[in-house]
Amino acid sequence: MKILLTGRNGQVGFELGRALAPLGEICAVDQEDGDFTKEASIRELVRRVRPDVVANPAAYTAVDRAESEPSLAHAVNAVAPGVIGEEADKLGALVIHYSTDYVFDGRKVGFYTEEDETKPLNVYGRSKRAGELALQQATTRHLILRTSWVVGAHGSNFAKTILRLAAERDRLKVVADQWGAPTSAALLADVTAHLVREWQQQGTEPFPYGLYHVVAGGETTWCDYARFVVAEALADGQSLKLWPDAIEAIPSSAYPTAATRPANSRLDTSKFRGVFHLSLPDWRDGVRYVLRQLWDRP
Repeated sequence: MKILLTGRNGQVGFELGRALAPLGEICAVDQEDGDFTKEASIRELVRRVRPDVVANPAAYTAVDRAESEPSLAHAVNAVAPGVIGEEADKLGALVIHYSTDYVFDGRKVGFYTEEDETKPLNVYGRSKRAGELALQQATTRHLILRTSWVVGAHGSNFAKTILRLAAERDRLKVVADQWGAPTSAALLADVTAHLVREWQQQGTEPFPYGLYHVVAGGETTWCDYARFVVAEALADGQSLKLWPDAIEAIPSSAYPTAATRPANSRLDTSKFRGVFHLSLPDWRDGVRYVLRQLWDRP
């Protein structure tokens, strides 16, 4: 089996390279290997590789910068998935694509299901929702995994930022009115590998293609997430200036950003767990795994 992996240097792409390696021949690409803002470049790549599976974590993820670069965000997040889907459909290939909690406006009380109406609040969210629709229209052989608050040892993320700031400052203010589930890139990669194996074993038909929410278990706020990261670091003996109780909870209104974030990013994973018979571990387990990698612990 041949697997085309995009975004190999991103958080999820890096972990996918590890998780998918035992399943077949991987052709891993990134920006230097092809321009994902140009349809012709994408088509040439898929036609040249002729994959059986495409794992597509490549995305424009600079949420605030997207407000001033909407065309670029749209090209990578909205147009590219559809082009990949069109070319993959000609080959009978499976496309696994990754989307975001930011397709919702965050005003719902409770957890969002796959059937809930999407109302993105920012350019990034709108571009990712458009990408979902483009892929759905391009091929039926797709799995779209919506996730949230991705964290990994490779690449930039909230946990790494908190650790850096905790080494520099003795006080910190973090938003406490946005809820979600930090989800490790490793978990997403391992789930993806399981889905590919299932697809291999079942054959292309019948298979439960479609859109699924995949996030770690539990829920937290950015503030409590930050406190957890700092507490774990201190318990591990890391040298920090900041203590968890010195992290002040503030409302989003006190920390204005170019892009509006949803207050509620909690995703219901019942559909995914029921269809694929998998459990999704608590978010703390995934964050601990990432922190152990950062500290080179066995």
